Parts: sequence; structure tokens; C-alpha cells
Amino acid sequence: MDDTFDDFVRGRGNALFRYGFVLTGDVDDAADLVQEALLRLGDSWHRVIRKDDPEGYVRTIMARQHISWWRRRRRERLMADAPDRGYTDVRLDGDDALWAELATLPPRQRAVLVLRYYEDLPDAEIAAILGVSTGTVRSQASRALDKLRVGRRAALMEEV
Repeated sequence: MDDTFDDFVRGRGNALFRYGFVLTGDVDDAADLVQEALLRLGDSWHRVIRKDDPEGYVRTIMARQHISWWRRRRRERLMADAPDRGYTDVRLDGDDALWAELATLPPRQRAVLVLRYYEDLPDAEIAAILGVSTGTVRSQASRALDKLRVGRRAALMEEV
């Protein structure tokens, strides 16, 4: 590896961590996801650096790795204690309610919404990253938004 890889990690590491957190919803899982993706990126850096978008390449690795993890787990992971520290993304102005609602979605639906609305990617690119069809992207986004709407209505009804 050369200095360009180190420069890339220093320059884009925080953004990749934020992306990992949005995908996983957990600080520790996000750190693991970034570390794994950078290890894989380091092995192929000489090829990736010749392309236009090394960050897009590593984000694709992260999204696919995340999907691989939740496919293996496929069940809820209970925690004995709450995390010691929290995370807020300044771009969302501390909208904790949004993060909490996203965390209620299944991993694939959450990934689709994050890639579509947080990363502002088109459906075709999301499909390529997740390894699914564009129709699947659209249906997962629709189902996720429906679940969020139903959850929002229920919360409003409880307030009344």
C-alpha cells in the first residue's frame, strides 16, 4: 500500500463511520464494518485507486458486508446494557426520533431508505450495491415507508 491509501483513510474515515452507523444503527458494529471494509479495500487499493470513485467502492463493500452479517444473524440481538456513548449526526440536527424509527425496520428496508434518502442514490445504484433488482429496491422502500407511517400514526394516537 502507498501513502494515498493512508490519505484516503484519514480524509474519509469519519464519513465512512457515519455511513456505517446509519446502516447498522450501532456504534460498535459501524466501527467493525468500516474496519472490515478498509481491510478489503487495502487488498485491492492498487486497482481501486485507478478508478474514479474509491469511496463508492468502499461504501459498496460496507453495504454488502452489512447485508451478509444480518443474513447470518437473522434474529434479534439482545443487549444487557445500553451503550456507554451515543452518536449524533450533525446533518440530521440530532433527530433522535428518526433514528429510533429507522431502527425498528428490518435491515434491508433500513439499508434501502438510508441509501435512497441519506446517501441520495438512485434506485439502480442501490440495487447494484445491495445485489437486488430495482423492483426489490422500490418494494422495500415502499414497505419501509408504510411501516414508518403506521408507527407514526400509532404514536400520534397514543398522544391523544
